[in-house]
Amino acid sequence: MQNRHIIVADDDAAIRTVLNQALSRAGYEVRSTGNCATLWRWVAQGEGDLVITDVMMPDENVFDLLPRIKRVRPELPIIVMSAQNTFMTAIRASERGAYEYLPKPFDLKELIAIVGRALSRPRGTPAPGADPAHEDIPLVGRSPAMQEIYRALARLMPTDLTVMITGESGTGKELVARALHDYGRRRTGPFVPVNMAAIPRDLIESELFGHEKGSFTGALARSAGRFEQAEGGTLFLDEIGDMPMEAQTRLLRVLQQGEYTTVGGRVPIKTNVRIIAATNKDLRISIQQGIFREDLFFRLNVVPLRLPALRERSEDVPDLIRHFFVLVEKEGLSRKQLDGEAMEKLKRYRWPGNVRELENLVRRLAALYPQETITGPVIEAELDTLPLAQSAPQGGNGRRQASGESETLSGAVERHLADYFSGYRDTLPPPGLYHRILREIEGPLIGAALAATRGNQIRAAELLGVNRNTLRKKVRDLDLQVFRTAR
Repeated sequence: MQNRHIIVADDDAAIRTVLNQALSRAGYEVRSTGNCATLWRWVAQGEGDLVITDVMMPDENVFDLLPRIKRVRPELPIIVMSAQNTFMTAIRASERGAYEYLPKPFDLKELIAIVGRALSRPRGTPAPGADPAHEDIPLVGRSPAMQEIYRALARLMPTDLTVMITGESGTGKELVARALHDYGRRRTGPFVPVNMAAIPRDLIESELFGHEKGSFTGALARSAGRFEQAEGGTLFLDEIGDMPMEAQTRLLRVLQQGEYTTVGGRVPIKTNVRIIAATNKDLRISIQQGIFREDLFFRLNVVPLRLPALRERSEDVPDLIRHFFVLVEKEGLSRKQLDGEAMEKLKRYRWPGNVRELENLVRRLAALYPQETITGPVIEAELDTLPLAQSAPQGGNGRRQASGESETLSGAVERHLADYFSGYRDTLPPPGLYHRILREIEGPLIGAALAATRGNQIRAAELLGVNRNTLRKKVRDLDLQVFRTAR
């Protein structure tokens, strides 16, 4: 390490000084510059074992320089820093061959650790990236929590790894899945989303794998399933925790063997799709309850990606509001802005519906209020109308605080149904909603009773207040796996 040379490029002299001192203390030799011209000259002359550079330089954008550097020194690791902490910054850094992207301000210890990893990695030319097909920013936020998401996505773009996205309802799980597809190696293929909770349980296998003519009543012709539709692209399995056990078994075979058979078919079909799954449930609890296969969980959870709730990144609320106001203005509504008091109230609100709830509020403000500037009292009145309004205390007039409340079961069901119906803007859900909702509630309830009684069905039936034979039938009909745990 004593002979490793690092080039630092940043137009801020203070940052150059800090990095010079920190890297020198770590045992590296450092040379620094404040412009791209000097950086390019040193790199072209073969200087430096690693480059640390800012994006915005006085004479050139480093993203324009990186392809030239990669052509002459493809193995040179480059760490990109930027105060423009957006999703597209992380993606551009990855696409142009950067080893790592660091948002400013950054932690010096983390930077030193990244430098060590970069210099100790095996020599090899990274796979070149390609420019995205469009410049729309799919994800918004500059908080540390979102920066971690951006960096993880940038690392995942050039891979076909299976990803499990978790997070509360409304955090943007499908948006992240689409970003992984649109900016990844399968961007030219189809992106096919499937919501497990929106499909009748007895039709899920046909929906996923397709069916042959005459395979069941009503199958008047062969029908392609979502796997076939997603061939060469990405299949997004949303609400994976609602998949019935039979379909879980068939999906596991696809992940293990790379092939499936249609319903009523006999010939295995090879498949080439990337799987991205998502859930707002804790699947480990579902595994304990016997309603989700543990082996399938490990197959899907290759790369876990947890999306933060909006209350965990309240500093992103202003950026999100401005972003949504721009969107609604493009849709023909008038331009709006918020005064300081209104913005502070929204930053302190708990957002039980997360980003989706915020977007709905912005659309309502743009549509219903004639004034250009939305004030604090308007926001106060809007928040008071929300059934789940949970805002942090505001001085002495204190609104309700989420930590002091608990949502009722009926409230949770109401919110779940509102999210469910929001996915059917132009039509109604498939028939049979009453029985599907009952099954969704019965499964976790019976699973929890069995877990509490360590699999003892007699005691579980007493706990639930149902006949033992009724419980056995429910366990069979709901495909619940019963495990007896030793005391």
